Amino acid sequence: MPRRLLDAFLLPATVAANEPLGRRWRALTLEGPRLADLTALPGQQVRVQVGAANPLVDRLVGTLRTYSVWAHRGERLELRVLDHGGGPGAAWGRTARPGDRVHLGKPEGKFVTRPSSYHLFAGEETASAAFGPMLAALGPEAETHAVVEVDTEDDQLPIPGVRWVRRNGRSAARSAELVAAVAALDLPAAPGTAYLAGEAGTIQLVRDHLVRERGWDRRDVLTKPFWAPGRTGLE
Repeated sequence: MPRRLLDAFLLPATVAANEPLGRRWRALTLEGPRLADLTALPGQQVRVQVGAANPLVDRLVGTLRTYSVWAHRGERLELRVLDHGGGPGAAWGRTARPGDRVHLGKPEGKFVTRPSSYHLFAGEETASAAFGPMLAALGPEAETHAVVEVDTEDDQLPIPGVRWVRRNGRSAARSAELVAAVAALDLPAAPGTAYLAGEAGTIQLVRDHLVRERGWDRRDVLTKPFWAPGRTGLE
């Protein structure tokens, strides 16, 4: 990959592995000595330089795509990349090979767990890459409730304690089915903390349910919209 202007502000790494997980997920491992000093909180993300179609843009900064950190140990950082279409991020996930050089930013973001009497997670498959490490870090002693909507069973990541809802070809945008699944949960009477991620319209619907129908304060609902139909740049 040619050197770009933004490379001076990003960390170099090498693709160590790219393995398929189910129908559309890829497990990518990046490694490099500059990664050893990173601190990644569960739920945080990194921006990875994946190339660009426009030659001028590519030469200056490249195209950045954002991925949740699945795991970080020493000089190795693991990502879960969803193949969700023909964009540059999905293409990079399919074509990255061991030995490829990449550049990435440091982990960032405020979508992380906080002390709470219990924790509620809701979103679709794009959210599960963040939910996995967040749930794992809370541990079995924490009270958690998690609902994730996926298209088919093959889109489920190995995350214990999740109730999976399947679309079977239906659109993930503004999913009434996910809202109904959250509404069906037997939650404690008092609010805990909710973490809602994925499609922007669905996040809004679930948040409205919690605030209007369950009496939650908006401050108890953390949201992270990853995408919306026809829109880019939400990250």
